[in-house]
Amino acid sequence: MQESASTLASPMPAAAPGHGQGLVADTRRGTVALTYGTYDLFHVGHVRLFRRIKERFGFLIVAVSTDEFNAVKGKRSVVPFADRIEIVRACRHVDLAIAENEWAQKESDIREYGCTAFVMGDDWSGRFDHLRALCEVIYLPRTGGVSSSELKAHVVKTAA
Repeated sequence: MQESASTLASPMPAAAPGHGQGLVADTRRGTVALTYGTYDLFHVGHVRLFRRIKERFGFLIVAVSTDEFNAVKGKRSVVPFADRIEIVRACRHVDLAIAENEWAQKESDIREYGCTAFVMGDDWSGRFDHLRALCEVIYLPRTGGVSSSELKAHVVKTAA
C-alpha cells in the first residue's frame, strides 16, 4: 500500500529533546528550525544543509514537497514523495519530517511547531522575508557544484 502525504506526517513531540531533563546547558535547547524542499535525488548538499541547521538549532523539522504540490509548482520529481520523505526521515540530523502541501502552510507550520527559525538556501533569498514577523528567517549558502536539477539534467544528457 502506498502511503499518502497525510499518513506520512508525524505529530510533533510534546517538547523538543532536552526539555526538563536537567541536561548540561545547551544554547540550542528549545530552538526549533524549519526548512522546506523537494529533496529529489537526495545528495550531499541536502545532508550538509540539514547538518548546518542542526548545529545551530536544537530541533530540525524538514517539510518535503508532495508530488501534488510539485505539480502545482510546475515540477516533477524523479523519486516519489513516499520515498523522498522516508529518505529525509532517515537522515540523523532531521528530528521530524512533514509533508508540504501548499505555499500557504509555512506560516501555520511556524505557529503550530513553535519555530524559532525558518531556514532556506540562499537561492530563495528575500522570498520569505515576510515570515520575519513570526520567527528568524535565515538564508544559507548552497553547497557548490551539486543540485538535484543539475543531476537530472546530467542524467538526461548522458542518456540521450
